[in-house]
Amino acid sequence: MPSAASSKWRVDASHRLGSARHLASPNCDARPADTAIDLLIIHHISLPPEEFGGPWIDQLFLNTLDCATDPYFAQLEGLRVSAHCCIFRDGAVTQYVPFDQRAWHAGQSCYQGRQACNDFAIGIELEGSGLQPFTDAQYESLRQLTLALLARYPELSAEHIVGHSDVAPGRKTDPGPLFDWQRYRASLGS
Repeated sequence: MPSAASSKWRVDASHRLGSARHLASPNCDARPADTAIDLLIIHHISLPPEEFGGPWIDQLFLNTLDCATDPYFAQLEGLRVSAHCCIFRDGAVTQYVPFDQRAWHAGQSCYQGRQACNDFAIGIELEGSGLQPFTDAQYESLRQLTLALLARYPELSAEHIVGHSDVAPGRKTDPGPLFDWQRYRASLGS
């Protein structure tokens, strides 16, 4: 029987992470038949920009965001997006979409000549921005989550972990210049 520590970071048979809080986003659908999950995309998000800790990310991914709450939110009216998970500043993880489903996170995207990255990728948001460093707790949770995903999905490898900016250059900049790729990759043993 696995220990509590190992099962906490295990992806179960329903493609859910044991340690995560689970909120079901409607912004997902089935992946194309026979599509292997072989890409991990790292994003960042803060709502409103540069503000952390509010309910806004959950509400955006659940389509319950009251766009009259903040002037910035007006541009999000009608937007239907989600990620598989978000890692908040304290390292807590919320999962919105089971990993075997297609979350709507990358938009128009291309990786190594393959269009529509949502079809074959897992999207992980970090609560943050391109202007502030991510927290130690976020790096640790991202490490644990990544190792769990690598263990669960054999087609996924550490060589196929990229930023949103890598699959949507010119359109997206996340996770941004303050994301420490060297630290993250070293924590995975790669």
